[in-house]
Amino acid sequence: MAGGLAGTSVDTLFFPIDTLKTRLQSHAGFQASGGFSGVYRGIGSAVVGSAPGASAFFTSYEVLKQRLPVWIPYLGTESGAPFLHMMAASGGEVAACMIRVPTEVVKQRSQTGKKGSGGSWTVAKAVWTGEGLRGFYRGFATTVAREIPFTCLQFPMYERFKLILARRRTSSRDVRDLPAVEAAACGSVAGGIAAAVTTPLDVCKTRIMLSSRAPPSTSATPSVPGPKVYPTSFPRTMAIIYREEGLRALWSGVVPRVMWISLGGFVFLGVYEGSKQFLEGPPVVDKRGAEGQ
Repeated sequence: MAGGLAGTSVDTLFFPIDTLKTRLQSHAGFQASGGFSGVYRGIGSAVVGSAPGASAFFTSYEVLKQRLPVWIPYLGTESGAPFLHMMAASGGEVAACMIRVPTEVVKQRSQTGKKGSGGSWTVAKAVWTGEGLRGFYRGFATTVAREIPFTCLQFPMYERFKLILARRRTSSRDVRDLPAVEAAACGSVAGGIAAAVTTPLDVCKTRIMLSSRAPPSTSATPSVPGPKVYPTSFPRTMAIIYREEGLRALWSGVVPRVMWISLGGFVFLGVYEGSKQFLEGPPVVDKRGAEGQ
């Protein structure tokens, strides 16, 4: 529930920044993909997928964080904590991508579609008609290949930053007592760093998702390039972009991506931590331990 609230909050609040980032990464170019107009195009699919996707991630993340040390004791030690967070977050991302990728395909094609070309439902029907169920999972492997490095950077940093702050700013030195706003700041910094480093992976993911195997529409404006078809192989797509457009193209949209994930990370993890604290209730005080101190 906490993850669902967090995901929906971010996807609606910062959707315009995500739209601009997607258009900057499009092969057609920023202006041809819509420029600054219609920045909320495709928000319907984002809202549909945000709550279940975020819930799937955090449910898997929290469960794996509890269970993995039981299976692999080293992960329960302080030196093993970064590996625990990497493995738990990676498992959470794979679970979330099963829900997130279909809505992401619809969202990104809506964001870069022509004005008046229809909303998320129209785009979803076009994907189904032209490519079938497989079309909704176009770029699944690339999305996972982007998310795992991203989350392996973000969550160990996030958990480490929280631990450092808790040791300095709470009497209990326990991360569970860290205020949600401070945890949110940790998430913002960690997310921004991870977002910048993994931008080339995001560019490849966007290009693959925007590719369409369907025949081009006869009503398309001649001056607007049709969607270029990229292979679903991540290394091949990266090589094509580098060869045809140069290194700079792999960093397209890095500024709005870092802004979106930094701001979104603050809200996302802040709402998540705050909701989790509210749902779990106040911490139980061990009176016997308190009296003995």
